[in-house]
Amino acid sequence: MPITSISDIQIHKIISDHGDYFPSPMHWEDETLYFLLVDRFSDGNENNFVDNSGNAVTTGTTARFTATDSGNAIQTDADAATWRNAGTVFVGGNLKGACSKIGYLKRLGVTAIWLSPILKQVTVDNTYHGYGIQNFLDVDPAFGTAADLQQLVATAHASGIRVILDIILNHTGQVFLYNPNRYDTLDNNGNHFLDARWDGNPYAVAGFRDKTGAATLPFTTVNTGGNPAAFLDAAVWPAEFQDPTNFTQRGHISNFDYFPEFLDGDFFTLKDLHHGDRVLDSSGNDQIDAYIVAPTLKNLCQAYQYWIAFADLDGFRIDTVKHMDPGATRFFAGVIHEFAESIGKDNFYLIAEITGGRDRAYNTQEITGVDCVLGIDDVQDKLEFLTKGFRNPSDYFDLFRNSLLVQKDSHVWFRDKIVTMTDDHDQVRKGSNKARFCATDRGADLLIAMLGLNIATMGIPCVYYGTEQAFDGQGGGDGSDRYIRESMFGGAFGAFRTKNRHFFDEGTTGYQELSKLLQLRLKQPALRRGRQFLREISGDGTNFGLPQMINGVVRSVVPWSRIFVDQELVCAINTDPDNARTAWVTIDDSLHSAGDQLTCLYSNDAAQIGSKQSVEARNGKAAQITVPKGGFVVFK
Repeated sequence: MPITSISDIQIHKIISDHGDYFPSPMHWEDETLYFLLVDRFSDGNENNFVDNSGNAVTTGTTARFTATDSGNAIQTDADAATWRNAGTVFVGGNLKGACSKIGYLKRLGVTAIWLSPILKQVTVDNTYHGYGIQNFLDVDPAFGTAADLQQLVATAHASGIRVILDIILNHTGQVFLYNPNRYDTLDNNGNHFLDARWDGNPYAVAGFRDKTGAATLPFTTVNTGGNPAAFLDAAVWPAEFQDPTNFTQRGHISNFDYFPEFLDGDFFTLKDLHHGDRVLDSSGNDQIDAYIVAPTLKNLCQAYQYWIAFADLDGFRIDTVKHMDPGATRFFAGVIHEFAESIGKDNFYLIAEITGGRDRAYNTQEITGVDCVLGIDDVQDKLEFLTKGFRNPSDYFDLFRNSLLVQKDSHVWFRDKIVTMTDDHDQVRKGSNKARFCATDRGADLLIAMLGLNIATMGIPCVYYGTEQAFDGQGGGDGSDRYIRESMFGGAFGAFRTKNRHFFDEGTTGYQELSKLLQLRLKQPALRRGRQFLREISGDGTNFGLPQMINGVVRSVVPWSRIFVDQELVCAINTDPDNARTAWVTIDDSLHSAGDQLTCLYSNDAAQIGSKQSVEARNGKAAQITVPKGGFVVFK
């Protein structure tokens, strides 16, 4: 029977019954994350893949993708419309399916899974992504059961893989409807509707939604005796959240950078939660003097403590932190860290999604006590477009080098305070031009270079599901998120415009090379913890300078060093997808002598691995390095 009240949680009994909890890693920069959307990852029905034990599975119903299958779902206009529409609703991935692919992730080299939200959603809204919570104490039946979550985490832990759950504090799903009466607006079809947009004042509420989506329930604590249809599939749960004072009730955000609109407004249709009150100081200059925590936030803390204890989770990725008051985030971070430490998870990691640029992100990280921020916005942009040759290399590397800009004494601070990735499920930075890395600008031919840049530069690297299979996120050209959330297991909305074909293929180039890179990262501490320096290059061995764009593009070797104690690893990508490139690369003058040998530890050209290059006295010290077309190398 699902828990219906915070007061019913028997946390001490859960902890006692569980026994020892899986410990935290000492250093999260040693980890590699893999972000998967549960609905889009696996339904467990795939055929012709390798299971968790390393055995071939030949009993499934979904065939594995081959190149000739591409576009099999869009052969006619009607088929294409069906495929596109399938991407807007649940397609059938679940926790059991994800559990069946732990071996796939283990062999890839993943050490931590970032799991999309799995709590119960507002059923009628088709929030397959998980960000529209209706019940904070139950798993959505479309994803499975709480026991399925437990089993997934236990299976991952048995393979040495940790699990980070994506959670929401800022809002619920659309659990009630407004009765707006202030703004008459025309929609795209010229129809009039009453718009509940933020203007600083509260809106009247029509009522909690019933299980059909209609606002038929009183906006107050639900009397389940008088409204039996409201039980669990309507309103919001646990019962403590049914008090109207849990919600700000101020309509949706229109200006995502206007204070206090971006804090107190609804995130589109998702209803903003009231976490507490800002207390201004006596000077009247809007300086925050204190933060008074509301019962809402305390209840959220208890709900998420329950999931840590019940499922043995290892961290949280916290959604939409920008839209929470820093006082609320600070309180949550303190409570969760303390609780996790009490059960032996001394480094339970809190990764915050904070949009609005790196200054806002890093300042928020500092004042709230979250452990890490997502490297969205400028980090993702520069990582992607440096690889494709459309950003100067210094634009990316200076994000880490110029640590004083974010009030840090050393760039080493970045190694465990930022998660780096290119693809994700939102791509806010791309506006209406959303697509995965491989979709444009020869991305598929530069995939190994991108993976190398991500894996071997500072931060905690994260791979978005399907990147290792070169997913392209194409399909509509309308800016919809659906196309960058294609299904890994096939179904009605498979990747590459397919249906009924899965993509758990461990023989593809992307999978194979990423696996080699992640194995190397585990063996070489410098790739995880080392200092980082963009290096000068030369074509003639005499004239050196940093690689940079010429006529709006850079097509060359882009090298950098990772130095840990007295060990230097020289890494380089080639932004030219058509030709191998060779350059003299500057290395640390004090760590090398003329005549020393650098050995190739990794290249996507296997024949290059083990080859040696002599160090010469050029620009201090330098070695001549060749990088395959669109590729990546590491020398030591």
